[in-house]
Amino acid sequence: MQRGGDITYHGPGQLVGYPILSLRAKHGIDGPADTRSYISDVEQLIIDALSQLGVHNAGRMGEFPGVWIDPDTKIARKICAIGVRVGNGSSERRTMHGFALNVSTDMTYMREHIVPCGIADYAVTSLLEEGIDVSMNDVADIVSRLAQLRWGSQYSTRSDVAWKHRPEDLSAFSRGEGAGEQVRMTKRLEQAGATDGLSISVRKPEWVRPHVKHTDEVLKTKRTLRDLNLVTVCEQAGCPNLSECWNDGTATFMVLGDRCTRACGFCLIDTQKPMLPDADEPRRVAEAVQRMGLEFAVLTMVARDDLIDGGMQHVANTMRAIRALNFGVKVETLISDVKGTDALEILIAERPDVFNHNIETVARLQRAVRPSAGYARSLSVLARGRSAGLTTKSGMIVGMGETCQEVEETLIDLASVGVQIVTIGQYLRPTTNHLPVARWVDPKEFDHYKAFGERLGMQHVQSSPLTRSSYHAKNAHEQSQIVVHA
Repeated sequence: MQRGGDITYHGPGQLVGYPILSLRAKHGIDGPADTRSYISDVEQLIIDALSQLGVHNAGRMGEFPGVWIDPDTKIARKICAIGVRVGNGSSERRTMHGFALNVSTDMTYMREHIVPCGIADYAVTSLLEEGIDVSMNDVADIVSRLAQLRWGSQYSTRSDVAWKHRPEDLSAFSRGEGAGEQVRMTKRLEQAGATDGLSISVRKPEWVRPHVKHTDEVLKTKRTLRDLNLVTVCEQAGCPNLSECWNDGTATFMVLGDRCTRACGFCLIDTQKPMLPDADEPRRVAEAVQRMGLEFAVLTMVARDDLIDGGMQHVANTMRAIRALNFGVKVETLISDVKGTDALEILIAERPDVFNHNIETVARLQRAVRPSAGYARSLSVLARGRSAGLTTKSGMIVGMGETCQEVEETLIDLASVGVQIVTIGQYLRPTTNHLPVARWVDPKEFDHYKAFGERLGMQHVQSSPLTRSSYHAKNAHEQSQIVVHA
């Protein structure tokens, strides 16, 4: 089911909730989900929450989804919009999107600029306009508690991602103010409750110290890349597995240049103003794949928020060039979130063998770790790839101040939107200008995350101190396909 409505609005003062559930089938154990019952459930959740907040005249209104004040009267007004999407098939009945409850929203946007949800005959309202002056925290707490009672299980969790608009708004682990902003790491870490860190001079434990071996195969790969004037993320990001992967004749190609429009707190990539995309780059990458005799190629990219399509057409062109020159080669694409725009469909249409987008860290640390991205947005990107039938993959780095429970919650969220492959590795601080390492994560904890993810139904979890997003990518894809077709 596609989201309903026509045009809607999300902004400060509005509680947007995305319940992520696996629904029962309408009939028996197979077939489509019972979406009508689910929408009714979401409506009742909000009606019950409003009642606890002192609004007793809320309810449903005929053919219009959502929650209304004084429904079925001439003065009916909508206080909560609902737009859901649910995957089909016995393993894909997971919910996406959700509800938007107007708490203290500036209603000017809805009244003067759009026709909310395409319904022109009725007004919109908010809790504040109905005389209920309540904090966003209090509303979120009530809705969350009632949702837990309605849908809860031992795996239930709540992950807040807030837009810091006023001091009383939830908290500061939200998306940042945009590309080009300097990462105010210390302040954001303090706001997220992660203030302790190890000095960069502290000696690494043996289990996170890579052993570099520059063999003939490594030097051959380096020459191929230099001859074709190509960039690899292996070098640019200081990957600890460079020699191991290059010894196997594999590399992750980074397209669209070596300058990123974002300034993530963990990343070594250059953030100077990027150059125009190189139109000949797809051909050269395809030739490199041929020279290296690869069976599985990984394409990653810098974030290109300066481009209208976020660079998606360039990535798609590169994938097409690889396949044209190298019959049977599998291609994995590790992409940015392209601000959640429809440009994502350009890449989805090319159908990469693995659709990879990294969530990077837990919800609480998002704003400190990657200020121009968002936890919910990343989940949405992955959900869109999975709903298109692609094999989806995501990755995390740990040791930046997260807790074990938060990592488990993130794995639950990833599993809930259908992610099949996950990588988890130790954060290694590139320079003193980057986020500090909060702790060295014990190998046994990585083993725990692998077992936890597999219990959730994920098809392959690569979890170890030196794991990176493209580490053993070919093997991860092969293992996931074995599980799929078993």
